[in-house]
Amino acid sequence: MSVKKKMDVPKKKKTYGLLIMGAILLIAGIIFAVYAYNTSYQDSLPVGKQLSEVKAQISAVKEGTEDGDLDALNAQASLLSSQKLSLERPYSYGLTLVFFAILLTAKGIYNAVIGIAKDEKSDIKRLAQAGLLTALCYIFKIDIPAGTEKASFHFGNVFCVLAALLLGGYWGGLAGAVGMTIGDLTTSYVTSAPKTFLLKLCIGLIVGLVAHKIFKLCRSHSAKYVTGVTILASVCGMAFNIVADPLVGYFYKTYLFGVPQDITAILVKISALTTSVNAVVAVIAASVIYLALRPALQKAGLFVEVS
Repeated sequence: MSVKKKMDVPKKKKTYGLLIMGAILLIAGIIFAVYAYNTSYQDSLPVGKQLSEVKAQISAVKEGTEDGDLDALNAQASLLSSQKLSLERPYSYGLTLVFFAILLTAKGIYNAVIGIAKDEKSDIKRLAQAGLLTALCYIFKIDIPAGTEKASFHFGNVFCVLAALLLGGYWGGLAGAVGMTIGDLTTSYVTSAPKTFLLKLCIGLIVGLVAHKIFKLCRSHSAKYVTGVTILASVCGMAFNIVADPLVGYFYKTYLFGVPQDITAILVKISALTTSVNAVVAVIAASVIYLALRPALQKAGLFVEVS
């Protein structure tokens, strides 16, 4: 009987492919980011200074303290903004690649040292659900004007939390991070992509840690227990986001991309407000959706056991 129990325990196999891939990408990402910083990003700095001067002129014309063609100034500001964004884009790509490579390398080290249990059916279900949730994270975002800049309201956080509840911290965080980062990389938010990847990954890791590592949500429990743990894990993840998003965003925009502090201060205030509202929405929506999906997935044989 004891022999049978030992046979039922899945053996973990140590793999090194992900570690090698992560290390190669990390080296390539660092080289590319350093190169982009010293070339195109440095070229963007005088453009950014010129853009700030034009924006100051626009404000002065609107206030009536200076004379000028407002339409021409707005057109010039739009042109300079597009030029600045295109010059900053390679640096943003490089930083995003570095963060992604660090994640792959960390997972690769875990696979090489601890090993992974091979379960082909579980992997297919996890991959399919991760892909769907990544797409949902990418789709749901609303832009909010903030002076000459923009802030955004992410409904994608709902699916980032949901992904961590369904798939665990690593896969859930990765789904949220990839989905919302692609959303930034393909829009004018490209300079926020590295920050987005880092923060959304952390949300998933925190939710997954609380839900699955501490309280073992994947196992069979009473409905009351599952509800309590689901809400607690969601609150922990979004509480982190309320604190980290404005704080990290301020230093990120000010010191890595040179956004003027007065504009950054406006963005931080709006970010704090939208992040707080978003946190409440994410906790409620993700909890309700997960509690509705859990029994349905179990009944359909699609529920992923998170170890």
